[in-house]
Amino acid sequence: MSRQPRIDLPGIPQHIVQRGNDRQPCFFTDVDYIRYLQDLRDIARREHCSIHAYVLMTNHVHLLLTPMASGHVARLMQSLGRGYVRHVNDRYRRTGTLWEGRYKSCPVMDDDYLLRCQRYIELNPLRARMVDDPARYRWSSHRGNTTPPADPLITPHRAWLDLGADMPTRHRAWRALVRDTVDPGETDDIRLHLQRQHLYGPDRFRKAIEAQLGRAVGPRKIGRPWRDPVALAEKGESLL
Repeated sequence: MSRQPRIDLPGIPQHIVQRGNDRQPCFFTDVDYIRYLQDLRDIARREHCSIHAYVLMTNHVHLLLTPMASGHVARLMQSLGRGYVRHVNDRYRRTGTLWEGRYKSCPVMDDDYLLRCQRYIELNPLRARMVDDPARYRWSSHRGNTTPPADPLITPHRAWLDLGADMPTRHRAWRALVRDTVDPGETDDIRLHLQRQHLYGPDRFRKAIEAQLGRAVGPRKIGRPWRDPVALAEKGESLL
């Protein structure tokens, strides 16, 4: 079965994950994290993509970004991935692939849903029990979104700016939101939409995008359709 094309629309944020091959590490020393973030900043500017949140874990990367034009996210990820693989192979005298095939992307509609994704991304180190506070994790956008100085890689999304009238107020509001209890169902929902690369947002947005693209962009029921056993018996049929 051929793969569905990505949902790639200008001005629509995307939640992206790229994993190391076979879940193996893709960052080994501080130099690697720094190199990746430097490349991400440069390439995002060149491709006109605004980075709202990120986290670099040992064996995968999460990004939340908005492209200004279709196709620019793919170009960003291709350039970023290839450049970083060259860096790792040259530095550690290795060969072969580093990433696990294609990155996965999930369009995010609605400000509330975007903030949920941003929180999910910045809470990754806490869920992995690498730190007891996301502010203690160095390779994440969380510090720049909660304390000065500003992270030069980050362009705040409108939804984040609406958290307060000034930076100190926004920092406090975001810190409180991230520290608030998160429903496990919300975390599972974000993971599922990202894994299946379905649009994450209210049904009204999903239906609008489906009408625009002429194809499904949301979750479908898994398994065989339900069949009424009484109606089948009346027809002399069986579920078996």
